[in-house]
Amino acid sequence: MRPRVLITSNDVPSAGIDLLRTKCDVTIIQTTNPSQEDVLQVLPGHDAIFVTNHLNINSDFLNNAGTSLKVVSTMSAGYDHLDVPEIKRRGIKVGHTPMVLSDAVAEIAVLLTLNAARRTHEGRLKLEQGQVMKNLQWLLGQELRGSTVGIVGLGNIGQAIVKRLKGFNVACFVYTGHSRKKAGDELGAHFVSLDDLLEQSDFVIVSAPLNNETRGLFDDNTFNKMKKNAVFVNIARGQIVKTNALIKALRNNIIFAAGLDVTDPEPLPPDHELLKIPNADVFINRNFSFYFYVMFVY
Repeated sequence: MRPRVLITSNDVPSAGIDLLRTKCDVTIIQTTNPSQEDVLQVLPGHDAIFVTNHLNINSDFLNNAGTSLKVVSTMSAGYDHLDVPEIKRRGIKVGHTPMVLSDAVAEIAVLLTLNAARRTHEGRLKLEQGQVMKNLQWLLGQELRGSTVGIVGLGNIGQAIVKRLKGFNVACFVYTGHSRKKAGDELGAHFVSLDDLLEQSDFVIVSAPLNNETRGLFDDNTFNKMKKNAVFVNIARGQIVKTNALIKALRNNIIFAAGLDVTDPEPLPPDHELLKIPNADVFINRNFSFYFYVMFVY
């Protein structure tokens, strides 16, 4: 009997669906962003679920999913929305897509780093408002050349970012995490404590997973330890940053600028304070930059 697979969006590329259908019976929920309740109405009786949004797969969800569920797979590299210990305790296999987004996210990290450092958003606002000035020092930005770049979380994405930034003649790369990494040594990056990274870095780029240790990591205290000229970039998870603390740091010139492709909340309401700050470059596009790739484990 062929396994039954539920896909939680009708926006998955057809090539991936066709491939899956060669071995499975596929059910597709006919919406792009279903609620938990929408999914649970359809899920019982399926052997696997392919999660295309950040549904919270916890014990309550699994209790209502039915006894036939054998696989939970997510269309993301991160899996902070999955209660992995509870899923595994029930003997259910877990699939995710490590490394599939590394290149795309690293490129966006470089984009945000340059945009924030060179004040492109602020310059565009000045242009639209007719406030362009011809002063020699008008809208001067920060330079990557000769700078110290700090990476918070030197995983696959963090490593890909370092490789791309090397071409900008960065003077020094430092990183922090649980332990020193061989990959860090190979890249010429130095393992330091978080406090040392914050104090030394001209650019702080967050590429760490969201967990109990990193949730709310960047708060008032953290931003106050950074350089006044520091550019802060977050391409990880919005919840790693306390949004009000970031707004305060930008408004009060505690740091120079920020580049974000993740926020908390996400997406931001159109009238959110963060969108009104000239030195905050907010770019929401990354989640749509990859092609269908799924790992099912039976």
